Amino acid sequence: MTNKTFIVSAPGKVILHGEHAVVHGKVALAVSLNLKTYLRIQPRSDQKVQLFLPNIETHLSWETTKLQFLQTAINADVQNPKAVSQELVEQLRQFAEISEGETDTKSLSILCFLYLYGSISTSNSHLPSVDIVVWSEIPIGAGLGSSAAYCVCLAAALLTANGAITCPALQENVGTKWNDDELELINKWAFQGEKLIHGNPSGVDNAVGTWGGVLRYHAGKIDPLSRIPTLRILLTNTKVSRSTKVLVAGVKDKLNKLPSIIKPVLDSIDAISCECERILAAIASGSNINEHYTILEELIDINQHHLNVIGVGHSSLDRLCQVTATYGLHSKLTGAGGGGCGLTLLRPDTSPSAVEASKLALKECGYDCWETNIGGSGVSLLSPSSLQKDIFHLLCEGTNGQ
Repeated sequence: MTNKTFIVSAPGKVILHGEHAVVHGKVALAVSLNLKTYLRIQPRSDQKVQLFLPNIETHLSWETTKLQFLQTAINADVQNPKAVSQELVEQLRQFAEISEGETDTKSLSILCFLYLYGSISTSNSHLPSVDIVVWSEIPIGAGLGSSAAYCVCLAAALLTANGAITCPALQENVGTKWNDDELELINKWAFQGEKLIHGNPSGVDNAVGTWGGVLRYHAGKIDPLSRIPTLRILLTNTKVSRSTKVLVAGVKDKLNKLPSIIKPVLDSIDAISCECERILAAIASGSNINEHYTILEELIDINQHHLNVIGVGHSSLDRLCQVTATYGLHSKLTGAGGGGCGLTLLRPDTSPSAVEASKLALKECGYDCWETNIGGSGVSLLSPSSLQKDIFHLLCEGTNGQ
């Protein structure tokens, strides 16, 4: 067990193109979002484990002797993660006093922590006594990968603290990465955490949180794109709730009823994803930037129309597209649709006044709006100097005086 205090971060994600079509064997592009989750882990000397999740007002403390049952209940190989059994989930629920069927964010976050903490610590003779604070910029339940970022941060921190992966030497003002094999192990454990939370996830969200950049997802295979630019976007949360399960079922129903109409639409969405992949590589090479951004805008517009055709649009998203179009900007839904979030592409030459006017107009619609980047780095070990002061202080406050 390392005696170091350290901070890790992992990004959220958005779907650039291919949502819903990916369920039917088409290509989707998922990209890291520069809204992040941060975790601070600090060793303790009093044989206690504390978990502080300020976003959901959760502050828990256990004595390590009370957690000792994890070492007998969990038969884990740290280097070869396996899916959690239902029997273990029930044990964790009983210990945490979480009723069967409770699937709120707080309950699932606690279960995920106990599972990853116990599983990754089984290689040690004694469970580590630590403080863990997790704080996130990523809206919860908005389809932006908040749970995956949480799992990635927990996996990276616990694997490092327990010596299962190295603790890279910190560099001032920048994030430090683990090597490829270590990232693969982080991703595997994060995926197990995601399965506990979501049941049967695709693995895309935790992969984006681990590697960052742009990932190509097709027929269950996930491949990172090697040449990608960082794009500026507006990210807007309409705050309209929706059911991904219902929306996915609706698309399937349309496809079954009208295959000759819906299948070509899904094929076109697939072609949009592939063309976007080509254009991103061209932008990364630095050639014909303005021309390529124009094509990206056209792809966004076409895909948004397709998503409306297959039945996953919503009046709140139509309003988003109309507002941003007023200022010459192009938007589409991202994720499940039916409300939720949308992204708006910002060209390098988009005027600050157009951006600010769009943000103001969207907020007047009752939406939350952020100007951010997509395509940045994945999970990273951070130095305090690389963090904004308010984030660093918040992470420290979670353990001070406890």
